[in-house]
Amino acid sequence: MSKRPLPEQRRELGAFLSNRRARLQPADFGLPPGPRRTPGLRREEVALLAGVSVSWYTWLEQGREIQPSADALHRIGKVLRLDPIESAHLFALSAREAPPPAIGSGVSEGLEMLVRAINVPAYVRNTRLDILVWNDAVVEMLIDYATLQPHERNTLRLLFLHQPYRSQIVDWESHARGMVSTFRAARAQAQDKSPFDSLVEELSQASAEFRDWWQDTDVKVFDEGGKSMRAPDGSHIEYTYMGLTPVGRPDLSLVTYLPKRPAYDTRS
Repeated sequence: MSKRPLPEQRRELGAFLSNRRARLQPADFGLPPGPRRTPGLRREEVALLAGVSVSWYTWLEQGREIQPSADALHRIGKVLRLDPIESAHLFALSAREAPPPAIGSGVSEGLEMLVRAINVPAYVRNTRLDILVWNDAVVEMLIDYATLQPHERNTLRLLFLHQPYRSQIVDWESHARGMVSTFRAARAQAQDKSPFDSLVEELSQASAEFRDWWQDTDVKVFDEGGKSMRAPDGSHIEYTYMGLTPVGRPDLSLVTYLPKRPAYDTRS
C-alpha cells in the first residue's frame, strides 16, 4: 500500500511532468504539425497516449491530491520517454516504489568498461543469474563464458548442468542451494516471471537435485561471502565474493572475487 505524497511532492511531480512533456516533439508521435502556444505535447495528447482521462492527468500536473496507480505511472512514463532514473523519480514523487527494470535491459558501456578493467575476477549478472559481462580474470578462475551459447551463460544452469563448472567448486551443494534460494527470492519479486519459469522448467527436467531443492522455501541474497575453488594442481583457493548493485540498476549485480590467502594443497 502506497503512502500519500506530501503537498510539496505533488507540486514537484506536476512541475516534473510539465517539463518532460515540453521536451517532446509532436511529430515523433504522428501528431499534426502547427502552431502551439507552448512547446511539446498538450496535456490532452499525453492523456490520450497514456490511456487516462484528460481531467485526471490535468489534476496530476496541477498537484491535486490523487493517487496514481503504478500502471498509470508506467504508461505516463513511457509516453514521456523517461529513462530509468527519471522513471524512478516519477514513482518516488508519487510515493510509490518503482518497479525493477525488466530482464534484458542490457549493461551500460561504462559498467562493461569497469568490469574489464578490474584486475580480480569479476562479472555482471542480472536477477535471473544470467552472466552478461565478464573479464579475463574470471575466465581463468571459472570458465570462458565466450565459449558458451548466450542461454548457457547462467549461474544456475552451469551449477547443475555443466560438470566442469560444478567440479571446480569445493562446497558445491551448499553453494548450489544458496543460489537456488537467491533465484527463488528474485523470481518472487519479478513482475514478469516467465523468464524465471522457463529456466525452472528446464532444470527440473534435467536435474533431480534442482527439482528437489526447488520445493524448499528458503530465500537469501548472495551479496557477500566465501567461496573455495579447486585449482588445476589440486590445491584450494579461498575467495571472498562481493556483489554490488549499480546505482539505478537494481536488476544487476557486479560480482567480484578477492583471493583471501595463498593456495593450500589438500593432498598433504
